[in-house]
Amino acid sequence: MDPKLADDLADLPALLDETRHVAQQVLAGLDARPVARPSGVTDAAALPEVGVGLRAALREFQQRWEPRFSGSAGPRYLGFVTGGTTPAALAGDWLTGVFDQNTITTGDSAASALERETVGWLGQLFGLTEHTGAFVSGATMSNFVGLATAREWLGEHLGISVADAGVGALGPVHVLSGAPHASIYKGLAMLGIGRNQLRLVPTQSGREAVDIRRLTDALDALDGHPSIVVANAGTVNTVDFDDLRAIAELKQRYPFWLHVDGAFGAFAALAPEHAHLVDGLAAADSVCVDLHKWLNVPYDAAVQFTRRRDLQVQVFQNTAAYLGTPTGTPDFVHLVPDSSRRLRALAAWFTLTAYGKAGHREIVERNVASARRLGDRLSLSGSVQLLAPVRLNVVCFTLTDRPTPERVQALTRAITESGETFLTPTIYNGTPALRAAFSNWRTTDADLDRIYDAIIAACTGLDS
Repeated sequence: MDPKLADDLADLPALLDETRHVAQQVLAGLDARPVARPSGVTDAAALPEVGVGLRAALREFQQRWEPRFSGSAGPRYLGFVTGGTTPAALAGDWLTGVFDQNTITTGDSAASALERETVGWLGQLFGLTEHTGAFVSGATMSNFVGLATAREWLGEHLGISVADAGVGALGPVHVLSGAPHASIYKGLAMLGIGRNQLRLVPTQSGREAVDIRRLTDALDALDGHPSIVVANAGTVNTVDFDDLRAIAELKQRYPFWLHVDGAFGAFAALAPEHAHLVDGLAAADSVCVDLHKWLNVPYDAAVQFTRRRDLQVQVFQNTAAYLGTPTGTPDFVHLVPDSSRRLRALAAWFTLTAYGKAGHREIVERNVASARRLGDRLSLSGSVQLLAPVRLNVVCFTLTDRPTPERVQALTRAITESGETFLTPTIYNGTPALRAAFSNWRTTDADLDRIYDAIIAACTGLDS
């Protein structure tokens, strides 16, 4: 054994304790750490020929890299809809590395059973008790799995398996959506369907929710040809929701696979005041939910749900002598793209076990209240204007005075450089804007004050 490796093994308890101490210092210092740290240009070090051991590596990390990492785990990081990591989820993620389970089969561990239990709990949270599911890396892969299963469903209508015959056997593919996320386009590209096959259906006036009448017209124009409809349960810019119940009812008249992108909006189901927004979600054929957003587990973790696990197996089955063949309850190796996958479910299992549905409902409701308060305060400031009502947890706004791309970009940069908060830019109805997305379990009213002050100070500094 390499001498450094042997030394680390012998001293492992003390080394883990030192690592815990570093982690504890980082978490305790989140309030003071700059929320964002633009990377800049970095000169890469040479690959070590002879290692220095864990203790020295830990010190080098603290010197070279740790000061330049962002405070994205903290309460004032409002970019991308990024949650933090609850204490229980952190413990689960650490133990995920400790146990190092490859959850592709059931032959050597109960890890797959834990994942199935966790998927079942998540299904209960979102009212998807008739669906099956699996953990994947994020919303992009969750949408990909849903669309891949939808592609196989299209083939079923033609009497073919696209997984065997190839996408060319399908002929024209029709995908309809009102305001799809960028990952939908990416998924269509990866599946060989093509980005250009997605037809945008007009949305309601002043909304990102699809116009049901126009969607009906688009389906009617297909003259009975099977299609895929991608609905939204929470759009990125304004957290708008399609009328899922009305879309699902159209399935009685038209043949289409209903995929719902509920990456973070699905969590509205946890809050009684907002649960109506996802009414009809259970009627979807496939659903995407991202867990490193509002469940507050570490990157990367998402879950995908489907009603047609049999079609999912047709797409993703990985038959080999050492993997076995799909059964009535197929192993995860036959359900997702990965043939090597960490036990992502463990962090989710820990946080659900530790805090339950009630604890996570409180996070959702508190984040929504924070977004509303920020929206109200910004509306009264005179410096910025809201571009949409605060429907859930995102505040979409722009400058009141001359919201040009250059000025909004300068505002974004000034907010980031303050170190107090981080917001991501967007364009909404042609207007350059910013969006503040609340999803971190730590965020309090005191954080809200600092966020508001940083935004207003940056606005004031634009013309000074």
